[in-house]
Amino acid sequence: MSRAFVKEDSGERWTPPTAPAQYRIVLPTDHGPEVLRETDDLLIALQRLQAGLEVRDRQGILIARG
Repeated sequence: MSRAFVKEDSGERWTPPTAPAQYRIVLPTDHGPEVLRETDDLLIALQRLQAGLEVRDRQGILIARG
């Protein structure tokens, strides 16, 4: 196997990064938002929304606040 497809430290095959999800459930903190969950389904994001959390899109624009 070519070394180009092996991670140096663990010996595992390289996998491409996944595409970023459309929506994120975030916890706003003093140090910046902490992403708790990502999803491409807005309904799932809104159903998981709890008090103190926010749903933001991929660009960080606020969609809903719990």
